[in-house]
Amino acid sequence: MEKSIITRNITKKYKLYNGTKERLLDLITPRSYGKDFYALRDVSFEAEKGDVIGFVGINGSGKSTLSNIIAGIIPETAGDVTINGQVSLIAVASGLKGDLTGRDNIELKCLMLGFNKKEIKALEPEIIEFAEIGDFIDQPVKSYSSGMKSRLGFAISVNIDPDILIIDEALSVGDKAFAEKSLDKMKEFKDKGKTMIFVSHSIGQMKQFCDKILWLEYGMVKEFGAVEEILPRYEEFLKVYKKMSKKERNAYKHASKPNQALTV
Repeated sequence: MEKSIITRNITKKYKLYNGTKERLLDLITPRSYGKDFYALRDVSFEAEKGDVIGFVGINGSGKSTLSNIIAGIIPETAGDVTINGQVSLIAVASGLKGDLTGRDNIELKCLMLGFNKKEIKALEPEIIEFAEIGDFIDQPVKSYSSGMKSRLGFAISVNIDPDILIIDEALSVGDKAFAEKSLDKMKEFKDKGKTMIFVSHSIGQMKQFCDKILWLEYGMVKEFGAVEEILPRYEEFLKVYKKMSKKERNAYKHASKPNQALTV
């Protein structure tokens, strides 16, 4: 089958500083300041055209970082990403400019994706109808609730008909009716053979919607495979993890993470 996403040994490193002074010294002096933090380490996986892959993992495991790298929003520190097709990321307020109105954001995002004025004019009514934000479409996005931002972002992304759709917790805000409508739209995409990445804490939605699961743990791939194989093990892990004390969780994290002195 045709590959739509190929990631090879993706690593993302950030520097953590104790204040602005340390950040400036790291820029202007030969000595290294700050502490290296690896959001991702040597992450590799492939998606076939038509795959629906769920990203799971406890908070801080690198799910959103990996989503943003695949979407081209942030660069990887090391490794390679190959994308075959147009990617659209749906996250709360993703790509929306707060000072612009919802209508202006529709035009801006579509222009950035290569649509012309005539095409945008044709798409706009469908996007506005799907978003269900009423008169707020002509108000600045900074006045929107998180649910309204999510609905507008989702409406734009699904109506531009991308080849690869990444949904990062975008259905975790807003009302149940809109979430169900969005899932129906995603099923349409699935039937069309689109590739989708689904980031969510909802195990139920994962079971209902995904074919494969990528389980990330502290920035590394814990497991990758079929939903029926990976999700039961992840659910068992969550039961144990939720019962851990803060001290036990820290000990587990320390035991799970490799030496931070990785060079990239």
